[in-house]
Amino acid sequence: MKVLCDRAALVDALNVVGSVVPNRTPTPVLRCLKLSTADGLLMLAATDLEVALKMGVEQVEIEQTGEALVPADKITQIVRACDDQTLTLEMEDHTMHIRGADAHFKIFGFDPSEFPPVVDFDDATIDCEIAAGVLQSLIGLTLFAAASEHSRYAINGVLFDRNKRNLRLIATDGRRLAMAKGECLVGEDTTSCIIPSKALKLITKLLDDPEATVRIAVEDNRIRLSVGEGADAAVLSSSLVEGAFPPFEDVIPSDHDKKVTFDTTTLSSAIRRAALLTNEESKGVRLHFENDSLTLSSRAPEMGEATVEVKLDDYQGEPLEIGFNPGFITDALNVVNSEKITMELKAPNKPGVLRTDKDFTYVIMPVNLQ
Repeated sequence: MKVLCDRAALVDALNVVGSVVPNRTPTPVLRCLKLSTADGLLMLAATDLEVALKMGVEQVEIEQTGEALVPADKITQIVRACDDQTLTLEMEDHTMHIRGADAHFKIFGFDPSEFPPVVDFDDATIDCEIAAGVLQSLIGLTLFAAASEHSRYAINGVLFDRNKRNLRLIATDGRRLAMAKGECLVGEDTTSCIIPSKALKLITKLLDDPEATVRIAVEDNRIRLSVGEGADAAVLSSSLVEGAFPPFEDVIPSDHDKKVTFDTTTLSSAIRRAALLTNEESKGVRLHFENDSLTLSSRAPEMGEATVEVKLDDYQGEPLEIGFNPGFITDALNVVNSEKITMELKAPNKPGVLRTDKDFTYVIMPVNLQ
């Protein structure tokens, strides 16, 4: 194999595909990237046996076809460090030579046949299609609420729940729940599966063109996503999370009798300031709603106290005092795109809900404040 590559394009591809490579693994080939030539492209592939990603680099000139299997960290470090606009990659046995204008690197690799197979999308039965911008938004509105480490493995991912063209993504860590709704371009029947958080984080790196089409195939215990058109489309495949997702619809309250709409920026600023005097032992912020004002307060022993006042224009309901983890609220406010956000409440010991229109719903459990 001998390929002339645009260095900047190669760096971008290495950064994305390299993020699949596991940090720790006893299997040396899993710490590698597989490079191959196909249809005038340089294809890069990586897998950790759970998630696999394959994408092409167009800005190349192929002088000799072939394939290579080299350590991901070394090829990435070398290509990043070079200043050349163009680099030459050449294989000799299982050794890769990387040449620039004034430098020559040799990387000892492995036999490409040892690399686990990475599936294409060509033989997949398409389940649905969705605009990349829509999928990017849905993931951004939910993934932050998924559990990172939890004995209930089923919530270490995001529920993909589709009914024809109507799609919902739902995530929870047991203390909060985020649900976002969108519409597919194409989709029949229904699909429900739990996608691992790692796979969703990876797919967001491929969604740089909001107008691109994402094709999705769900089969048995795996999901495949193809971003873009033609031979250079990036293909990500992942195992699905096993187990039953919690009955999330039962968690979303429907009997709230207190409601107020905030300017998103105003609420975010108030929560952040009130949270400045909280710590691990006292990490709740008290929200006191009364008539036309909201008072946010916090107190941490040996640190001090904070009080922030917010004027309310449309608070509906009786006065209420309730406590929330401020980080959970700011997490949601950081991802919503709406200028306004509505908060619905019931009682100090009942969950609160944040909403933007009908497309985003966020349920948050209260904390007990002494």
